[in-house]
Parts: sequence; structure tokens; C-alpha cells
Amino acid sequence: MIELFARYPRLADTLPWRPLGSWPTPVQRADPGFHGESCAGLWLKRDDRCAEPYGGNKVRKLEFLLADALEQGCRGVFTFGVAGSNHALATAVYAGALGLEARLLLTPQSNSSFVGRNLRMGRWAGARQVHCPTEAAARSAARALGLHRPQADYYRVPGGGSSPLGVAGFVNAGVELAAQVRAGLLPRPDALYVALGTMGTAAGLALGLAAAGLQTRLVLVRVVREDIASPERFRALYHGAARLLHRADPRFPLLPLERGRIEVRHEFIGPGYARFTAAGMAALGEARAAFGIGLEGTYTGKAFAALLADLRAGRLAGQHALFWNTYNGQPMPAAARALDYHALPTPFHRYFETPYQPLDPEA
Repeated sequence: MIELFARYPRLADTLPWRPLGSWPTPVQRADPGFHGESCAGLWLKRDDRCAEPYGGNKVRKLEFLLADALEQGCRGVFTFGVAGSNHALATAVYAGALGLEARLLLTPQSNSSFVGRNLRMGRWAGARQVHCPTEAAARSAARALGLHRPQADYYRVPGGGSSPLGVAGFVNAGVELAAQVRAGLLPRPDALYVALGTMGTAAGLALGLAAAGLQTRLVLVRVVREDIASPERFRALYHGAARLLHRADPRFPLLPLERGRIEVRHEFIGPGYARFTAAGMAALGEARAAFGIGLEGTYTGKAFAALLADLRAGRLAGQHALFWNTYNGQPMPAAARALDYHALPTPFHRYFETPYQPLDPEA
């Protein structure tokens, strides 16, 4: 049973949920020699290895969303993302594991080595990948496929899994972290660093930490357009999840959003979403030195770069900092790696036939 259900037992009887990951995920401390006097301690939350064959932060959300699809009697799900979307890939992997067909409506992005890997693995997982030249075209494709009809056979998984129900997965994550602090596995983090994308992860952590009474400052490193990571949308996800959980179990508190405990950082996004930066790519080597993990340049590299900048500027002196790893840490299955890219729809072939963007490790 996940920590949220242990704390609020009625939620287990009222919310849709299917286990996909292994919880709680461990915490790991960096060798003090890495950070020296720049902080009191540096910690890592290991969501990268939360599930097989694919880890990362999307698994927590999909446990609720895919369970809801099954409860509604749907035979498949659909979702949106760019061609190399980690969310779209995770949806494909775990929808397939539960016997659901996955349709991925994918828009173009800057080319990088990970895009082809994710496309191959999505195909290996059995997903139907649909090329959509724009976001508007993706919405039109969904309508054309009849996916928005009432009582449709296909369940809409929102981009990033970020809906009030998906957010519940990271409410659990916040409660889980508080339980690990109480158990003495790590000190209370003064600051928690995490990438800010579609905001379900961040909103859920804010609510879960508040519900558990853990006084930790969230440092949210924006890696997407400002209209996607807007304050209004963050508030809607936070309060929407709070209301959902309170209806399911009135003992879950309707807590105000403490804005003073949330800091949004905008200066690390660089040229835009999925465009690599020198600081973000340098942070990959630093993360490997600190924790022995592999990050990537779209989300986690930029978030870890923000943490490193604060360490070097003295902003974390005397404080305990936690980095939440949202990236998958599982190796790509050999069968997916060997898949011929010509099995993908033709518009995706360009990600295998054109150069990668500058700063890509394989460029």
C-alpha cells in the first residue's frame, strides 16, 4: 500500500489505483566531499529506478490515471507530447502492461539522441505513434479519431499526466518523503529541487508536503514555456487535487497554497524546451560525480544546474538540499534498442537521419 493510503485509508477504497512501481523510492546522500562547506548535506530521491522496465516521475501519476481508464471500461488511452516525450513513452509502456492500447499524438521537437531511443521504445511497447505537425493538429487528430466523444473507448491521459487525479501520485510522494524523514532516513530538507514542466509533480509535492506538515521550500526549475507552467495552472492543479482527495476522504485537509514556500526559477531554460544548455549539460557530469546517476538535458540537467548554481553562490550554506530525480534510470531493453526505425511512421524517420542539436553527447 502506498503511504497516502496508509495515512488516509478511505482513499484506498474510493480512488482508482493500480500498482506499477515499487514504493517508497530510496534516498541517497552525496559524499560530503562533493559539496564541502556549501551546504549541510545534499540528498537524492531515486524515482529514476521506481519501476521496470521504465522509471521516472510519470509512473506515480499513471498508477491513478490508467486505473481510472480501466474502471471506466476503456480499451485504450491516448495522450499528447513531443516526439521524444518521456511521458508519452511511460504511458505506452504501462498502458500496454495493463492490456490497454496506447495512441501517442506526437508533435515535432529539436533533434537529440534520446528522441530516437524513446520512439523506438514506444514502438516496442506496442504504441500507435501519430505524427502531428502542430499542437492544434494534435487536437484535431484526437477529434478525427473520435477520441473526445462521450463514453469513448479511449481515455484521455493529459499531457505530462498532470490532472488532479494524476497529481495524487505526487501528493503520495510528498507524504512518502515526510515518512522517510520521520524514520530518520534523511534530515528534513530545507530546499527540494525539481524540474517544472506540466506541473503535476510540483503541485503534488507542494500539497503532499503540506498535508504531512513537512516545512520544505520547493525550488521549481522551469523547463517549458511560461503558458504551460503558469501560476494559474499550478493553483488549479493544487486545489483541484486537494478537493478530489478531500471528497474521497474528508480527513484529507483542504490546505491553502503557501506561496512563500515555492520558488520558481526561470533562468535555466535557455533557448527553450528540449534545447540543451551548457550549464545543463555540464550538470550531467556533476550529478554522476555526486550520485552515480545519469541525467538528461531537457529536464533534470537544467534542474540540477540550478542546484549547483545555488551551492556555488552560497545560498544553501548550513542547509540540507534534496534533488528529486524525475528521469528514468532503467536501461533500454535490448529488443527496443535493436528495433529498425523504419517500422515507425515515416515522419519520425528524420530523428534518425538528421544531425542532433549542438551539445548532445552523441552529436
